[in-house]
Amino acid sequence: MTPPTHPFISAGVASWVEQVNQFGGALADGTLGVADIPEALARIHVDFERLHPFIDGNGRTGRLLLNLVLTRLGWPPIVIFKEQRRRYLKALDRADHDDLGPLAELLARSVVDNLHRLIPNIAGPAKYVPLEALADEEFSLAALKQAAGRGRLEAIIGTDGRYRSSRAALETYRAKYWRG
Repeated sequence: MTPPTHPFISAGVASWVEQVNQFGGALADGTLGVADIPEALARIHVDFERLHPFIDGNGRTGRLLLNLVLTRLGWPPIVIFKEQRRRYLKALDRADHDDLGPLAELLARSVVDNLHRLIPNIAGPAKYVPLEALADEEFSLAALKQAAGRGRLEAIIGTDGRYRSSRAALETYRAKYWRG
């Protein structure tokens, strides 16, 4: 990908800001369907990356701007972790060739994953949340599912087949069974 030369950057940024404003307007008036949002976000992100002509920091700056858009919409931010970097770069490369699908999926999954990380903090210690929201460095999702399946971690199975538990139940499990 070859970025535009410096005389075209200002016009490109103005066009990108207009694109972001149109995205916000389409969300507000309902002309953008829910299924179209991930690809629209991917388009916004890749279009900025095409404008940002620096050797290093392109993705960080673009993700910060995308997070500004998301948080102004009231959505959780996107975080691309170090172990996702290769997948992110491949998705950006495919988006440069007009295949937005992989980047859209990566961004959408990041929003959902961050929402899972936020839920326990919002829900409070006694409210049931998906086990994904309780998993961390100490307790992997697989370990929590196993503990719930064995009846050691107080949990329920929702109509969607997913286990749900609470931070309070996790603390009880930690005190009673965990030897980590």
